[in-house]
Amino acid sequence: MRSRLLLGILLPVGVLVAINTVSLYREALSAVDTAYDRTLLASAKAIGELLGVAGTPQGPRLLASVPYSALEAFESGNSTRLYFKVIGFQGEMVSGYDDLPAWHGKLPDRSKYAALVDFYDDFYRGEPVRMAVLLQPVAGEAGIGQATIQVAETLDLRHALARQVLLDTLWRQATMLAVIAGVVWLVVQRSTRPVRALSELIEAREADDLSPIPAPGLPTELQPLIAATNEALTRQARLLEHQKRFVRDASHQLRTPLAVLKVQVQSARQGDVEPMQALAEIDTTVARATQVANQMLALAKAEQMRQQGAQSDAAMPLQDWSEVTRAVALDLAPLIVQQGLDFDIDTEPATIASHEWALRELTRNLLHNAILHTPAGGSLRIQLALMGRWARLTIADSGPGLSPAQQARLFLPFASGDSQSGSGLGLAICHALVMSLGGRIELCNRVDGDGKADGHSIAGLDARVDLPLS
Repeated sequence: MRSRLLLGILLPVGVLVAINTVSLYREALSAVDTAYDRTLLASAKAIGELLGVAGTPQGPRLLASVPYSALEAFESGNSTRLYFKVIGFQGEMVSGYDDLPAWHGKLPDRSKYAALVDFYDDFYRGEPVRMAVLLQPVAGEAGIGQATIQVAETLDLRHALARQVLLDTLWRQATMLAVIAGVVWLVVQRSTRPVRALSELIEAREADDLSPIPAPGLPTELQPLIAATNEALTRQARLLEHQKRFVRDASHQLRTPLAVLKVQVQSARQGDVEPMQALAEIDTTVARATQVANQMLALAKAEQMRQQGAQSDAAMPLQDWSEVTRAVALDLAPLIVQQGLDFDIDTEPATIASHEWALRELTRNLLHNAILHTPAGGSLRIQLALMGRWARLTIADSGPGLSPAQQARLFLPFASGDSQSGSGLGLAICHALVMSLGGRIELCNRVDGDGKADGHSIAGLDARVDLPLS
């Protein structure tokens, strides 16, 4: 992040400084050229002041007597040289350097000088020169005419001054860029100090430390990150606790049937019981251990779904809960027939965003519990109805209902009131599945017609599950 901040800040600043440097250099060169061009124009005017007119009014001719010493005042030491050439009224050579290149240009349409002058670059005697051409009117007793004055200056001094201007500009801009870079680096270092401190704090934590990260004094921008991280740590802590509890419960619940199974096998091998009786007992123990293992795996999967949170409808397949309910009832039909129950089922199509195994496991556990707790010849009713944006499954049995002790420990694992009827995991699985699907579940006693609930008027138990429709 520090590298990106530094690059993101210094790169645009560096580009702007480079553009500014080029602009300043060009402006400085323009100012230098303007100053030296004025000097060159002044030298041409100085020559024009020394011109005169001779001859007759019918044939005036230009008279020039210009000593080179007249230009010495405009020379800058030994680093530059001036050359001049004066051309008469008829284009004849009058004075100066005859081999100076002739002017073939034209005067500019607009000029910033109060004179008929043209400036251009040329070469003379193998070196570059700056040329000024001045059209100078000359009047005298013999007549009037226009002289052409050319003055050329070597560019050594201009180049030297341009290099000096460039070096001065680069030095100042480099100093400014260094100051900006230093300030930016300090600001970025100071701004990212909380991030580095947070990184060191997290790195120093123990591998099993899932406690929330303290965030006193951290910038506001980091608070959402800390909150999200703490939420993730909390979920991980819950998952880890669930895994530990699962291992602890599994070892506790499977230890007893495995010990019983070992004793039964030893008794069978020693001949203490009849072989068929021993096999029957072993089969019962294995079936119970298998049921406990399957239910614990289902509870672990349901708890995992619950801890991860309900998934969106787009990520979950759509299931018709009525079809799942009827399929579960058909699977458990032999138990219903065996109990001789008065069974009734009434369902409406209800589309739920869920995995099929979750709906099947939820419905199977509730219906199986209802069958086990309904006395022989009793009544059992299943109803699946739509209630607005919810689907409600009601399984009503005619059993003894729930005691106050059972209601206090409802939906807790291994909280079965009857050790012979099951492992006590069924309702815990149902609760975890309903919570993962964003629904509600409740088990309440159903009283008889007089409305009393004194323990003698309980007509059965209603298990109600509400799940949101897709």
